[in-house]
Amino acid sequence: MKRHFFKKIILALTLLILSSNAVNAAVTLPSFFTDNMVLQQKSAVPFWGESNKQSVSVTTSWDKKTYKANVLKGKWNVVLKTPVYGGPYSIAINDGDSKTLQNILIGEVWLCSGQSNMEMPLEGWGKIDHYKEEIANADFPQIRLLQAEHIESTLPLNTLKVQHDGWNICSPKTIADFSATAYFFARKIYKEKKIPIGLIHSSWGGTLIEAWTSSGALSTIHDFDTEIGAMKSETNREALQQKYNADLAVWEKQVANADKGMQQEKAIWATENIDDSSWKTMKLPSFFDSNGLANFDGIIWFRKKFTISDNTKNFNLSYYADDDDVLWVNGNYIGETKGYNVERHYTIPAKYLKKGENTITIRVFDGAGNGGVYGEEITLKSDNETLSLAGDWKYNIGADSKDLPAKPYLAQGQNRPAAIYNAMIAPLIDYKIKGVIWYQGESNAERAFQYQKLFPLLINDWRAKFKDKNLPFLFVQLANYKQQKQQPDNSDWAELREAQFMALKLPNTGMAVTTDIGNGEDIHPKNKQDVGGRLANIALAKVYNTKIEYSGPLYKSYSVKANVVTIDFDFNENIKAKENSLKGFSIAGADQKFHWAEAKIVNGKVEVYAQEVPNPVSVRYNWADNPDGNLTNASGLPASSFRTDTWEGITQKKK
Repeated sequence: MKRHFFKKIILALTLLILSSNAVNAAVTLPSFFTDNMVLQQKSAVPFWGESNKQSVSVTTSWDKKTYKANVLKGKWNVVLKTPVYGGPYSIAINDGDSKTLQNILIGEVWLCSGQSNMEMPLEGWGKIDHYKEEIANADFPQIRLLQAEHIESTLPLNTLKVQHDGWNICSPKTIADFSATAYFFARKIYKEKKIPIGLIHSSWGGTLIEAWTSSGALSTIHDFDTEIGAMKSETNREALQQKYNADLAVWEKQVANADKGMQQEKAIWATENIDDSSWKTMKLPSFFDSNGLANFDGIIWFRKKFTISDNTKNFNLSYYADDDDVLWVNGNYIGETKGYNVERHYTIPAKYLKKGENTITIRVFDGAGNGGVYGEEITLKSDNETLSLAGDWKYNIGADSKDLPAKPYLAQGQNRPAAIYNAMIAPLIDYKIKGVIWYQGESNAERAFQYQKLFPLLINDWRAKFKDKNLPFLFVQLANYKQQKQQPDNSDWAELREAQFMALKLPNTGMAVTTDIGNGEDIHPKNKQDVGGRLANIALAKVYNTKIEYSGPLYKSYSVKANVVTIDFDFNENIKAKENSLKGFSIAGADQKFHWAEAKIVNGKVEVYAQEVPNPVSVRYNWADNPDGNLTNASGLPASSFRTDTWEGITQKKK
């Protein structure tokens, strides 16, 4: 009996060990090698993974070829040769256990990156123009989507965290939360070329360009040595953090003291009995920038009365706010949320509610760009009632940022130098891509002069990391935004556009100008169809050799004769005003005081002059946050803003 019992135990243990080995032996692949993926056509494509066996074989269905690799320290890799575009194909991987990837296409892979205007989805917080129709029509099985998660890291990672289990087929079910700009870019190229397109979307709203650049590249310019050192050293990091915490505590107390709605850290404007009869009225949801408060940053309090018939149930309240908000009902604190693109979901306990009339208060802090309570609806729901709170709200300004000291800054989380590169780009550098589309710059506008070196640094850095010195890099120039000014003035957004324009000196780059399709009241303009389409036109012309117009006039040179400055342009075929006479030009003499100028087209060039400037030295065009110039050419596309001078700008000393 004992011998028989021990035999059974040994057999069971053997089977357990064998089954465990079988499970562990299954080959594992990076998150971006999945069913439905797109591999770059006509290329030597690295393909890799892990295994605890001695060797791995990889068989590709397009050529029936088998590639073999030895496993070294648990890792293996092969290089696949891909044909001209086509599919669907499969890849079989075998290390003793087999795994097959299905429905693979060979085509063109584009990396799509940047901040919120690249991230902006068709639906969700974006809700682009005609989003319902666009989603319903997004049936393009030859376009595939890979969505990277928001992850940051102190050190470069090997693994990319992705959503939706990897690659997805473009359809109405998968496109809603994907980058609108990237989708429209791919859609136009696919319609023109009928080549399968793979989009790797790796962007993050509100991020700085240095966070997307490797620490090795950043160390060559020394602007971020302290921050990079802090990422590598616990001691340095703690010292930086302690100083920041102390400075922030002082600043927060200053803000609280300056906020008229707070008194001794109590929200006096949230109480039920506060007299708000003198408060102004604003319709919500909306941005307060579009309600007579253009370019306002700071704190605004909103109040509204609502009536319920049943106060025995909890109510749920949903809305978006930009940037941060705090919510009270009948003077009772409910909650707070930080982040401009986060949908708020608050539960209002029944114990805080009264049958009949109640008062809701929302305190919104906006640090930059648009601010307010926005979205399609502000909805209050219980099991028994649904109320819309859209409509007139009372509002009052608690504090204007102009009256507050500058908020202390510490690059944290995703905005630490190299932090996003480490987690969202570094894992991809061996994935063969065709090119990059990039939409970023708003977050660096206050340091626009520095962007003149940061932007080409990033482009060259990525080209080096992807081992392709000719990698196409196409980008979007900042759109028009903020209040239009009556007189010529300095502009950090114009200086950022200048830095972007200067990056065209690098080979295999292209810039989509968008100063005609932005929204002065919305930093996230909803016309992403034209943005993606303009990027696609550049790619079609410069990458796919299609004869197509892709650029408006670009400043080339100038000359001065008497009181007239003559400007010459590249892309000057049929140069003209889009409508009526030319506008958007200003001119200055040696005193550097700019005046609006008269401008006319003569022999394919623009002549600029003004009576107030008899001895002109400089001309500027569309030099503003929200310009309204109308220079174009045969393409119908807008000219880029420019200046002929190199006078010190308002961002030149900022780092």
